[in-house]
Amino acid sequence: MKVLVAGGAGYIGSHTVQELLARGFAVVTFDDFSTGRRELIPGGEVIEGDLLDRDAVRAAFRATRFDAVLHFASLIQVGESYRDPAKYYTHNLDSSLNLLDAMREAGVGAFIFSSSAAVYGVPEVLPIPETHPLKPINPYGRTKLFVERILEDYGRAYGLRYVSLRYFNAAGADPGGRRGELHDPETHLIPNLLRHLLGRAPALEVFGPDFPTPDGTAIRDFIHVSDLAVAHVLALEKLLADGESLALNLGASRGYSVLEVIRKAEEVTGRKAAVERRPRREGDVPVLLASKELAERTLGWTLRQSELETIIETAWRWHRSRGR
Repeated sequence: MKVLVAGGAGYIGSHTVQELLARGFAVVTFDDFSTGRRELIPGGEVIEGDLLDRDAVRAAFRATRFDAVLHFASLIQVGESYRDPAKYYTHNLDSSLNLLDAMREAGVGAFIFSSSAAVYGVPEVLPIPETHPLKPINPYGRTKLFVERILEDYGRAYGLRYVSLRYFNAAGADPGGRRGELHDPETHLIPNLLRHLLGRAPALEVFGPDFPTPDGTAIRDFIHVSDLAVAHVLALEKLLADGESLALNLGASRGYSVLEVIRKAEEVTGRKAAVERRPRREGDVPVLLASKELAERTLGWTLRQSELETIIETAWRWHRSRGR
């Protein structure tokens, strides 16, 4: 089986390429390297190209016959999506449409989509099931929901088979130390915390000390990136086997507050964090917690790396090795 991985040089994409190769898939990474890093790609073929360039995308499908596509290439910063929604709607929707239309022209009918818990908006029930109303509260989340709606329509009209995987908080690094999180700018808690503890970033900003949670900080569901990667391959294998289109949560079904994460990182590293309190950011909700039951039951998926201590230990090794 040969698969195209759009965004395979990114954080989650590169870990998934590693898992695909380990399971015997032939992999072609398609990436423009605007945010992805070539050195993170663990193997397989590489095509440097921009998903916004329809001709470049079509050329990739004319050159190679693919059995399936995995799509990780999107803009992901919630705050930036508020400041510049046009950028997000243009990139996240046009890139997805170009990819889907090239697939349709080439007769490729299996698609794994990197979606987000942001499609749910403010939780009405916790943990959040896949049946929860879809009411995103920021432009980033709306782009993910719009792509999911496009997939539904392409499935009905053109026979596309797909799985949308709704991530909660991806974290950690490859336990073998070969790849990890390298966003620029970095907006995620754990890498910013660890870079601060390494002395390579100023005091850690903690947003929203007034959330209605036990310690006043937001609670999030953290899942190890390697467990995410495994789920993608299991979803692909199931889709290729039975063709059933699905939307699945990928989370750990347990949450940790920002202060709990900081305390655990201090314990793992033996270093003390300097914290600066900031007001809540627009669009932040107090608690996000996934129900993972459907993914476990449907995919036969089990978490192996997603204890908070393991997440922090693997990320700490990665950041220390990179000197960043």
